[in-house]
Amino acid sequence: MVDRLYYSDTYLKEFTAVVIGCEQVKKGWEIILDRTAFYPEGGGQPCDTGTINTDIHVTDVQERGEEIIHLADKPVEVGSAVSCRIDWDRRFDLMQQHSGEHLVSGFIHAKYGYNNVGFHMGSEMITVDLDGELDAKALAEIERATNEYIWTNKKTEELHPSEDELKELDYRSKKELTGDVRIIRFPGGDTCACCGTHVASTGEIGLVKLVSVQKFHEGVRIEMLCGRRAMEYLNAVNGENYKISTLLSAKVRETSSAVERLMNEAQSLKIKIAEAENNMLNDIAKDYVGKDFVLINRQGLTPESVRRLTAVLIEQNSGICAVFSGNDNDGYKYAVGQKDGDLRELVKQMNAELNGRGGGKPFFAQGSVSCSGEAINKFFEDKK
Repeated sequence: MVDRLYYSDTYLKEFTAVVIGCEQVKKGWEIILDRTAFYPEGGGQPCDTGTINTDIHVTDVQERGEEIIHLADKPVEVGSAVSCRIDWDRRFDLMQQHSGEHLVSGFIHAKYGYNNVGFHMGSEMITVDLDGELDAKALAEIERATNEYIWTNKKTEELHPSEDELKELDYRSKKELTGDVRIIRFPGGDTCACCGTHVASTGEIGLVKLVSVQKFHEGVRIEMLCGRRAMEYLNAVNGENYKISTLLSAKVRETSSAVERLMNEAQSLKIKIAEAENNMLNDIAKDYVGKDFVLINRQGLTPESVRRLTAVLIEQNSGICAVFSGNDNDGYKYAVGQKDGDLRELVKQMNAELNGRGGGKPFFAQGSVSCSGEAINKFFEDKK
C-alpha cells in the first residue's frame, strides 16, 4: 500500500519517493510511487499537480484500487529515487475551498436540516447542491454565521473513531460508513466524514462569500468562493462597480439607485420616441390612402418601423403594400403585405431575384435583400 503523505502532513510541499511503476499510456506516462503527497481526485476535490525531478510535470492524479496513479509528461526509471514538489498554491486554494464548504454545509444542516447532495470545485466557482430551499436572505445569514465562526480561528480536528464510537457520533455523511472512517471536525461548526485535505485552523480560510442561490432539482444550488478566490472576486466586483459609479457620477454604494434612475429616464425617452415614431409613420401612411399598390423605400427606418408602417398601410389599402429601408451597400430590410392576400409566391420570387431571405404569413412577410434600390423598383415594376 502506498504511503499517503497528504494525510500525515497536509502542509508537506516537497518529498522524496521511489518509483515502483512507470507505463506509457495515450495521454503520457502513468507513474506509481511508493509514497506520495499528491492528493488524487476524489470526494469533490480536484487532484494536486506539480513536478517530479523538477522537469517531469504531473498533470493528473487518480486513485486506482490501492495504487495512486500520477499522470506525467515524461517517463522515469523504475526503482529510481525521485524528488517531488506539489503545486502548493493550487493545493492551499483547494484546502480553503473544501474547508469553507464544510462549514457552509454544516451551518445549513444545523439550522435547516438540509443535506449536501452534490459538491463540485470548479476552476472558478464552487457549487453546493442542497435538498431543501433557501432564499437570498437565508443565504446572507449563513454567510455571516460562517465568517464569524471562521474568525474565531478554531483548530481543525481529524478523528478515526472506533466502530462503537462511530455509532454514537453525530456527523454528516452521504452514506452509512464502516471500518476506518476519517472524520473532520471543526469544533462547534461541522463534523463530517471526509477524505479530502483541509486547513489546520479556520482562520486560514480567511473569508467565505456565497455568491448566488438558485432553484436546482428538488432543492437549491449555491455558488460560493473562499479565501483568495473570494478576495479576488470581491476585488473584481468592486472594480467594476467603481467604474459604474464614475460613469454615473454616483457614490460607490449608491450605483443601483443611479442605474434605476437612468433606466427610468431611458424608458421615458423610449415612450416619447415611440410616440414620435407613430406620428411619423401615420404621416407617411396618409399619403398612400386608397392606393392599388404601394412601394416605399425610405432610409432610417428600423426593422420594427418597417413592419409597423406596412401594417398601417395594408389596413387602408386593398392592394399590395411593400416598405423597404436601407442602402445599396448594406442591403435593405423589407416588409410586404396585402390584407386577405396570399403573397407567398411573390415573396419567394423576390427573395430569389433580389438575393433576399425572409418569410412569414401568407398575407404578410418580412426579411432583407442584398441589392440596389433600383433593382427593387424594377422587380415591382415588372410584377405590377
